[in-house]
Amino acid sequence: MPVITTIEDLKHLYRRRAPRMFYDYCESGSWTEQTFRENTSDFDQIRLRQRIAVDMTNRSTATQMIGQDVAMPVALAPVGMTGMQSADGEIKAARAAEKFGVPFTLSTMSICSIEAVAEKTTKPFWFQLYAMKDWDYLTRLIGRARDAGCSALVVTLDLQVLGQRHKDIKNGLSAPPKPTLRNLVNLSTKWRWGLGMLATKNRDFGNVVGHIAGITDPSSLMTWTAEQFDPALDWAKIEKIRDLWGGKLILKGVMEPEDALMAARIGADAIVVSNHGGRQLDGAVSSIRALEPILEAVGDTVEVHLDSGIRSGQDVLKAVAMGAKGTYIGRAFIYGLGAMGEAGVTRALEVIHKELDTSMAFCGHRNLNDVTRDILRVPKHFSGDWS
Repeated sequence: MPVITTIEDLKHLYRRRAPRMFYDYCESGSWTEQTFRENTSDFDQIRLRQRIAVDMTNRSTATQMIGQDVAMPVALAPVGMTGMQSADGEIKAARAAEKFGVPFTLSTMSICSIEAVAEKTTKPFWFQLYAMKDWDYLTRLIGRARDAGCSALVVTLDLQVLGQRHKDIKNGLSAPPKPTLRNLVNLSTKWRWGLGMLATKNRDFGNVVGHIAGITDPSSLMTWTAEQFDPALDWAKIEKIRDLWGGKLILKGVMEPEDALMAARIGADAIVVSNHGGRQLDGAVSSIRALEPILEAVGDTVEVHLDSGIRSGQDVLKAVAMGAKGTYIGRAFIYGLGAMGEAGVTRALEVIHKELDTSMAFCGHRNLNDVTRDILRVPKHFSGDWS
């Protein structure tokens, strides 16, 4: 077992063990990747204030997200094709999250189906929904999530059209990988990954294959998927999804106060400040810069979470100190999954938790629920003084 002390350690191991196309799928953004880079680098501009001579015993990072008890305010974000990073990846990640005491969010575009993940876990998980043109399929998908006992529906709102990710196009991204010479050469060096994939039956998009007529191969599946994202999605359709679901609703992809206010108006239980990890609108501000104006706009009318850029427990602490009630990790847990499977996801959570707990103590707090913006030094105009 390699010595893992940071998320970056997991990333290096992941890069060696995962197929090139799936590493690139995770570790890239759209167009110039400016937003992808700034999601992480902008956290570095925020400083923490160290306090001394305070009692650091009996610390707790426990809190709640949408009324659910969590060991720390971190959820595993929905990531498409997680089961291509490691065989049965969604199941492995869900198990690790369940044991650690944080939410797991299953993507619509997962490899393991809703039912497969539910069968291998004992507690409810969250389900992420893309708005599709096919409302019959969408209705059945929501029903399947309800039948599986999912405790929240996370609706992603920033993928009506697909941002161009150059590496995915050049790699011919598909699940399973197309047997091109380039892919076969690369896959021949990833024996751990290959052995795992040979041992599982989960190699296609489990929430789609078998549920849509006419999908017979990876090419037809990718074509159907690309054509199904609904460019006509509007607030009326979001309300319709809300009514179809009837349970806890989280709206993901909010980056402007006006949209946050509308999400609160239609009764969302939480919103996620997110730019899709820099994979959609390149040139958008980082999520951490977008957070405060949204918090100021909505106040306590809706729970505000943050996604995109979290790579450490200190990032979590900074987001919480600025007012977020929860955060999401995507790439950070994928690094662990691709590096070491379920154990790697657990290690990613352990690393983030230790950093969060220790940094909180150095800032003079024993309970994360007591942390405020007072522990931060934030640059003037950090959240924007735009004309």
